[in-house]
Amino acid sequence: MSAEELKDKIVKKDKSRFLTFLFFLLISSLLWFLIKLTKDYTTQTVFTVTYVDEPVNKWVSTTDQRVNLSFVADGFVTLRHNLVRQPKRIVEVSLEEVPYRLEGGNTYSYGSQYVAERVADWLGIPAGNVTVNDDKQFFNMEDLQQKELPVQVPLDVKTQRQYLVYGNPIVEPATITVYGPKSVLDTMEAINTAPLTATGANADITKVLSVNYCDGAVRGNESTVQVTARVEQYTETLFEVPVIITDSMQVRFFPEVMDVKCLVPIRDFANLSPASFQVLADTAQLHRRQPLLDIRLTKVPEHVQVIKTEPEQVEYLIVN
Repeated sequence: MSAEELKDKIVKKDKSRFLTFLFFLLISSLLWFLIKLTKDYTTQTVFTVTYVDEPVNKWVSTTDQRVNLSFVADGFVTLRHNLVRQPKRIVEVSLEEVPYRLEGGNTYSYGSQYVAERVADWLGIPAGNVTVNDDKQFFNMEDLQQKELPVQVPLDVKTQRQYLVYGNPIVEPATITVYGPKSVLDTMEAINTAPLTATGANADITKVLSVNYCDGAVRGNESTVQVTARVEQYTETLFEVPVIITDSMQVRFFPEVMDVKCLVPIRDFANLSPASFQVLADTAQLHRRQPLLDIRLTKVPEHVQVIKTEPEQVEYLIVN
């Protein structure tokens, strides 16, 4: 065997021994780490408490309430806790479940064991392993203003040919008492629901829709409303509506009528006539003796949809 071959053999043998050493070192370290993780540790920590399920007419003005506590848990739980950054350690306290009491003014309190239970759930350990530094937790809750608002329904209804949505949707309840800060309520004229959507409609549509409380800026005691969109068959018709003027002068118009082409619900057709509409001539132009007067449709029956009107102007003759 040459010197070079002998050298290679020694190098390979040393490398094999080194890899074997690393393998057993890794196994030993892993076993040591697992043994450490099975032991119990006491950890001091901070959790943030948020409040949910407030009374509908109140709001919690306390934000980012931090609670100091300690817990006893094995290394696995402790490691998992340490891997979560402190701002992400958040637990919710339901004011429907916690028996809180008024301390005075807008300040309320409840026992810290409820926070301990929520933290224990978060960690996955018994509640008895969590100790909160303070016996009580305090928070502020203030009254909200209230306002009765009508419910509006955004419509996205596509009907079949010769059918249209008849009037505004019927909403039950039609109004909702909304609670919120006065600065927000003062800007609100109505409360909206989720859109009512349908395609190919040829009959009434009834759905239960959720109420949109401005992404939580306000609240109310109704989470949903029942909405009915009436869908009726319409027909196209033409009315010849006389042109009139709001003045004591005696005037004849040429032409004497405006043609009003419109879509009319069949259920209302028998009750409509040219007298159901009103077309007025421009009085100011008349007094200025302009050769042509503008005319406009000033009255349209409910549920009627105007397609076209003509003419836009008329000639006239003042009758002595």
